[in-house]
Amino acid sequence: MADETGTSPPTSAAAAGNAQGVQETRPQLGIQTQYVKDLSFENPSALERPPEAERSPQITVNVQVEARRLNEQTFEVVLQINAHASHEEKPVFLVELSYAGVFNFIGIPDNAMEPALLIECPRLLFPFARRIVADVTRDGGFPPLLLAPIDFLALYRNRQQQAAQASDAVGAEARPPEAEPNFVEPAEIVPSIDGGGGGD
Repeated sequence: MADETGTSPPTSAAAAGNAQGVQETRPQLGIQTQYVKDLSFENPSALERPPEAERSPQITVNVQVEARRLNEQTFEVVLQINAHASHEEKPVFLVELSYAGVFNFIGIPDNAMEPALLIECPRLLFPFARRIVADVTRDGGFPPLLLAPIDFLALYRNRQQQAAQASDAVGAEARPPEAEPNFVEPAEIVPSIDGGGGGD
C-alpha cells in the first residue's frame, strides 16, 4: 500500500520552515538611527543686507556622501550639504549640514554594497536633511531654502566615470567599501526659495 512506503509529502510545518529559511537569506537594508552630526548657519550681514538679497540671492549647493564601516553588518552614512548664498558678490548666508544614518546590511552581496551605501542610503536621508536646511534658513530670517531632488544614481555614475578615467587611481568597483571612506564628488544643485513673498 502507498502508506507503507514511508515517503509522505512534506508537512505544512516543514514547508513553512523552508519558506522562513528563504526569507531569512533575502537581502535586507535597514536603518537603525539617524541624526544631525554637524550643523552650522552663518548670517554675516543680517542688519545690512538689502531686501532683494533675501528674495533673490545667488545660491550654490554642494553635496557629498561619506560612508564608513562600524562593524561587520553596520555602516554610518553621512550626507553633507553645503549651501552658500551671495548677492553682488557679498555673502548672504552659509549652511553646512552633516546628516547621518546608521544602516544594517544583511545578505547584500559585496558588489552591491557600494551602490547601496552611496545611492540608496543618502536617498533615504535626503528628505530629512532637506527639511533641516529649509528650517534653518527660515529661522535665519530668509525664505526657506527648498533643495531640488538629488539624483544620487547620476552622482554615483559620475564618480565611477571619473575613477575610470584616472588610470593611476583605484577603480570604485574594485575597492571594498570597508577599505576607506567613500565620497560622491560635489555637485551643484539648483535650489528653490519659497515663501516670504519672494516670487511674483
